[in-house]
Amino acid sequence: MFILNTTSDYRHQLEATDADTLGIAAAAGVEDHLRHRDDNAETPLVSLPALAAASGVAAIHVKDEGKRLGLGSFKALGGAYAVIRLVLEAAEARLGRKIGMAELHSPDVRKVAEAMTFACATDGNHGRSVAQGASLVGARASIFVHAGVSDERVAAIARFGAEMIRVAGSYDDSVKEATRVAKERGWTIVSDTSWPGYERIPGLVMQGYTALVREALKQMPQPPTHVFIQSGVGGIAAAVAGHLAIVLRHQRPVFTVVDPARAACLFETARAGHPVTIAHGEPTVMAMLECYEPSLVAWRILSRTADAFMTVDEEDAISIMRQLANPLGSDPPIVSGESGGVGLAGLLKALADPDAKAALSLGADSRIFAVNTEGATDPGRYQEIVGRSPDAVLTRGAA
Repeated sequence: MFILNTTSDYRHQLEATDADTLGIAAAAGVEDHLRHRDDNAETPLVSLPALAAASGVAAIHVKDEGKRLGLGSFKALGGAYAVIRLVLEAAEARLGRKIGMAELHSPDVRKVAEAMTFACATDGNHGRSVAQGASLVGARASIFVHAGVSDERVAAIARFGAEMIRVAGSYDDSVKEATRVAKERGWTIVSDTSWPGYERIPGLVMQGYTALVREALKQMPQPPTHVFIQSGVGGIAAAVAGHLAIVLRHQRPVFTVVDPARAACLFETARAGHPVTIAHGEPTVMAMLECYEPSLVAWRILSRTADAFMTVDEEDAISIMRQLANPLGSDPPIVSGESGGVGLAGLLKALADPDAKAALSLGADSRIFAVNTEGATDPGRYQEIVGRSPDAVLTRGAA
């Protein structure tokens, strides 16, 4: 399914708070934060010229977040960043002076952090980031996971010392339970989704994602003309779309948000013109995107900066995983988890649909930007789908 944005009268005019959150100064602050992280390194921007030629476009560039900060997904930029920002702010309030990243591991700051507990709900990747951030500063983390989160993903979070709490039901059920328990116990919720009265911390999470956009713009020979980004609650899509709109202004690319057909909360929100909660149905293989209610902040931004919304099916997600593992010609392989290549899958589906292709003005001069949002965060599941381990995929690519 494919629709153009119906709220075009409001596009390109971000609210002041959102413009500040995703603006150039804020993104520069994220880069400063990352310079103090021991495990920080830019992720690669991978060019796929053979796929571009076969698709009839000028270029396809994929920002590969599969090794970001040792966590395997773009989420590493958000949750940990928000936790650290909140600890520094708490330390400033306690000590009565400005505290910078250089003091993060000082005894005074650590004493403040040790009294704090951070909680969140997760499909896997966001919780890992929050747990890592808490571990880095000596705080505690309590992570709520729903029934569909694999044991392997739970173990990957628990290795940072987080308390793991299983919740019956869906991701949205785990969000509600995490919020309830945190309120009772005085914990700080670090959510990647937002609701009425809770916007600033999800804004910080999204702010962390601007780092990958700034890196990509520096790595590209030319800015993109088209962007396809996958969406769960909408955080990554809104962060990319909002920052690009601010930086590129009248040269901003045509932006398409891509949802799983089985969990299309942003698509249905766009179709309705206001936030909607969709019914739970059959689970999607795109596990990190299985969300049924959009983030209010993300929708507010996307309603102004996204040009189109579309869905992809289960076979599209599986196909792109295999295609990236077995690329055309001399294109390098990319290890992409179940949700990682969904934006690129959206591009290929749009190119195969004459109406969508025309509506988006896709053609021989189009320069495409997509993000591989996760690597093989569940290696067993990856091998089951692709037929080879992540290491085997990369080894063959290097041969």
